[in-house]
Amino acid sequence: MSSVQSQGTALVTGASSGIGAVYAQRLAARGFDLLLVARDQQRLESAASQLREAHGVQVEVLKADLTQKDDLLKLQQRLRSDSSISLLLNNAGVGADGLLANSDAEQLERLIQLNVTAVTLLASAAAASFTKAGRGTIINIASVVALFPERFNAAYSASKAYVLSLTQTLNAELEGTGVKVQAVLPGITRTEIWERSGIDASGIPAEMVMEAGEMVDAALAGLDQGELITIPSLPDENEWQAFVRARHVMAPNLSRSAAAQRYKN
Repeated sequence: MSSVQSQGTALVTGASSGIGAVYAQRLAARGFDLLLVARDQQRLESAASQLREAHGVQVEVLKADLTQKDDLLKLQQRLRSDSSISLLLNNAGVGADGLLANSDAEQLERLIQLNVTAVTLLASAAAASFTKAGRGTIINIASVVALFPERFNAAYSASKAYVLSLTQTLNAELEGTGVKVQAVLPGITRTEIWERSGIDASGIPAEMVMEAGEMVDAALAGLDQGELITIPSLPDENEWQAFVRARHVMAPNLSRSAAAQRYKN
């Protein structure tokens, strides 16, 4: 067992498996105590026991379904009232399969509740608490489909584009407060989200699939370097910077009434 100086408490949603579970391991190794949130109590307890033994940190588990209003409210209140929490990892999310026109309404509502509403309300609570403390980190897990939505399901892609936009705007709002913000845009990552969403990922070429450990390590390296947006699967970071520059070049022209002339005969 190892022990390092505590960095405060990291609240990790979707912590029972996949990306969230790996983040919990890496953050514990960095000296964070943990508040692990997920629906699977048994998995949470097992992970907590291993993390305590391996890293000598305090680990609390909280069974919660963030699509349920009462559970989500309790977590918001915890973020606002617990000054020991210094990092929020907004990781919990769900995928979807099939065309929007053929989608199930309940499945869509669950996706929006988890991928959009919960992320927003928890980020809001964390921003309020961290601003008051003058420190803290908010990490939102988005996806590369936020940049290439045509490649995947409409509702899921749109939800991840929302997370990207939310993070960029939140970062601007929190400038000068001492609070760090990061959006992580994973590519195809080996997690349970595929089968849970009813998606057959067996046909995806192996070279396109990143292991969760690789993804999280790259994301944390980006955080350490002060990146607002981290795309772990992108080989050349200059491509993202070129995209950002192009966006800023276009920005002054987006509100000019004269531009409407190009649509007239």
